[in-house]
Parts: sequence; structure tokens; C-alpha cells
Amino acid sequence: QVQFVESGGGLVQPGGSLRLSCAASGSIGSITAMGWYRQTPGNERELVASITSGGRTNYANPVKGRFTISRDNAKNTVYLQMNSLKPEDTAVYYCNVKGSNPKIEYDSWGQGTQVTVSS
Repeated sequence: QVQFVESGGGLVQPGGSLRLSCAASGSIGSITAMGWYRQTPGNERELVASITSGGRTNYANPVKGRFTISRDNAKNTVYLQMNSLKPEDTAVYYCNVKGSNPKIEYDSWGQGTQVTVSS
């Protein structure tokens, strides 16, 4: 089982910045990718950004140029730097980890952290 410690959410004014972090531990084995998704009431969870173990990144179009994903492989931690935040970025943000341990693949989720962008 994979455990998560997520932090960094909160209330910020439009144009402000927040940095989310997510540390994975437990039966993580070999991680292949880490990422952040977000969800608003009544909508499906959607990808925000992801990063592979080799450092390849992928961003959703609405956040390109404003958000940056990074990871510390030694600490099994993924970060999401969010700049120029907009009210439409308001959502619950979930950390996601994909990997295998050792041959059983898993796709695990953190508990989520609320991000609210409002004046």
C-alpha cells in the first residue's frame, strides 16, 4: 500500500502562487510516473501535469506556461509550482503515483488538497 503526505493547498488571490508537494512512501517499489490531477464538484478528475521517472513532463493546456511540475526521485516527492493562478484553477488537487511492486502495477491516489483562488 502506498501512503501520501500532501501539502501546500490553501486560499490565494488571483495572480498569486502556491506550491503543492506530495511525498509517497510505503510499498512503492519502482515509480514510473507521478502527477497531479484536479476535480471540481460535478466534474470528472482531470490531469493537470505529470512527470515520468526520466523527467518527461506533460501539462494540460489550461496550465501550460503557468504551472511547473518537478520531482525528487530520492525522496519520492513530486511538486507543483502554480503561478498566475486564476479563479478557474479552484479545485481539489490530487497526487497520483503509478508504478510496480515488484511486478504488480499500481495506480494510487493521495487524499487531495483544496486550492481556492479568490479575491
